[in-house]
Amino acid sequence: MIADNAYQYPPDLLNLMVDGIAALVRSKEAVLDFFRGAGVPNELLTPWLVRVKADRDNVRKTDITRDVLRTVNEMGDNGLALRREIIKRVVEWEDFSSCYPDKQLVAQGLVANIRRVVNVKDSFTQMNLARERERAAQQQRYEAEAVRRQQEEVSRDAIKRDLYALFGNANAHKRGKALEGILNRFFEHSGLLVKEAFTLSGNPGQGVVEQIDGAIQFEGEIYLVEMKWWNDPIGSGEVNSHLSRLMTRAEARGMFVSASGFTTAAIESVRSFLSHRLCVLCELEEIVKRLESGGSFSDLMARKVQAAIMQKQPLFKC
Repeated sequence: MIADNAYQYPPDLLNLMVDGIAALVRSKEAVLDFFRGAGVPNELLTPWLVRVKADRDNVRKTDITRDVLRTVNEMGDNGLALRREIIKRVVEWEDFSSCYPDKQLVAQGLVANIRRVVNVKDSFTQMNLARERERAAQQQRYEAEAVRRQQEEVSRDAIKRDLYALFGNANAHKRGKALEGILNRFFEHSGLLVKEAFTLSGNPGQGVVEQIDGAIQFEGEIYLVEMKWWNDPIGSGEVNSHLSRLMTRAEARGMFVSASGFTTAAIESVRSFLSHRLCVLCELEEIVKRLESGGSFSDLMARKVQAAIMQKQPLFKC
């Protein structure tokens, strides 16, 4: 109901309420009883009771009703419960036999009009509330997205900082191991990481027989990832070792990341291998540029996969 709204009765509704309440009850005392039953404080009603007893003929029911409703209206939020209860009693009125016989039809018409106005205003109120809820929800989504973007930026900056720090590390082994962790963080940041570096053990006594630097899932396909930071370009021997791992796993694809590039022989080995399985080559410089520009690694991966499939170019540089 409109009375659930924190605002006062608007003028059209106030006028209908004045006439309606006056028509619903027969006497001036009954008007006061109506308001008393709705919870209107006695201090608002007592002055009118005194006037009715002292000068009954010069007091009209509409005078009492208008004064009380205006007073309750001016109470703002403090009068919300009273306004709700008063209008509730009017719109739920069903027995019009208590009205003067010649006022019954008038009272029914007034109550019907009050119900109509309340329903119309309530519809607008509900629409406004719905719009406010939607605006609030949009604001929450906007703020959540802003927080997410900020967190992503912080994460991206940390990855860049840690990656740049590796360029000052002269120990190739430590540098390579650190690269694995940092690139896996970048893959996870891009929503692609499936598993970080892991090892496979053979039969008892064999120990570790295979080590995988990481695995990602891109467009529904699993790619085993190899990462190297050597001083010299990666040759065909190291690349072929990774390609052999792919052949031992059904449907597995591959990606090889090198900080020092690839030899021509290595690139040709992968190109020939494309007739069996998909494998793409990536230079660390490409990933660094993506980090610096804020570009998407998924976009880089998509272009490389497309070039490998359609043009048989395993080392496609975007």
